[in-house]
Amino acid sequence: MPSSPKNSAETGLSLKELALFAMLGAVMYVSKMALEFLPNVHLLACFTVAFTRVFRKKALWIIYTFVFLTGLFNGFSMWWPPYLYLWTVLWGAVMLLPEELPPKWEPLIYMAAAGLHGLLYGTLYAPYQALMFGLSFRGMIAWIAAGFPWDLIHAASNFVVTILATPLIRTLRKVYAAF
Repeated sequence: MPSSPKNSAETGLSLKELALFAMLGAVMYVSKMALEFLPNVHLLACFTVAFTRVFRKKALWIIYTFVFLTGLFNGFSMWWPPYLYLWTVLWGAVMLLPEELPPKWEPLIYMAAAGLHGLLYGTLYAPYQALMFGLSFRGMIAWIAAGFPWDLIHAASNFVVTILATPLIRTLRKVYAAF
């Protein structure tokens, strides 16, 4: 007898969580599109940090909803495959943070993690570019160097906007607890 498709209980998600995570993934996508006119300025790192702190492993559902929506609406083109791992790197870094952080340092730690992710974005993207365009190691390094000014903007904007992570985390925890 063929097995039935997994229901929400088998995936570890309630129907409410599925709906919430789909909505939060859509919020990530819409926020990115709303700020598209500003190069390398968006709320994605802030959302990734906040969702990871609140939902832990389940935040991957939100992140990959965003990644899928980005491909669906913007095209599953050559630029898209790195999205499959780029946001997971930040998620993993935040997962490694201690559960309890000193309240005075918490916002700064989140901001630093997001800023570092923005700074390393081009470097994380570069191996894929090298494979797709047949770049040598030197060519890949040149590609990273050429994009470094954009990575600085990305780092600075991630650092600044992620000041919103701490209040967002508090709000999400209250809402999720009442869920």
